[in-house]
Amino acid sequence: MLIGERIRTLRTEKGLSQGDIERASGLLRCYTSRVENGHTVPALETLERFASALGVPLYQLFYEGNGAPATPQLSARLTLEELAEQAGEPGSEARFLLKVRSLLGSIRESDREVLLSLARKLAFR
Repeated sequence: MLIGERIRTLRTEKGLSQGDIERASGLLRCYTSRVENGHTVPALETLERFASALGVPLYQLFYEGNGAPATPQLSARLTLEELAEQAGEPGSEARFLLKVRSLLGSIRESDREVLLSLARKLAFR
């Protein structure tokens, strides 16, 4: 199914007009029409606006089934403690993060705020 057809289907099921979508999302009614008729393919940010205006989660614009879609079987991830037991760089980084976690748990909130502020400044450099 094309994304425009799906948006039209959801809109009509909810009894909304293109004008209602315009008021809820800020997207022009003529733009909604172009999307629904397959003349325009919206960007992801625009799809988020459509989903919000329709009152549905974003995945429902792509999924027609009832309820949330089944997730594939993903491999289990190692915990930080399991990673710390490994040799080499991943293990040393995990051990460092475990140490930071334990130290952050024992400092005052005001000191934690100072550290977070410093980290934000360093991240923007």
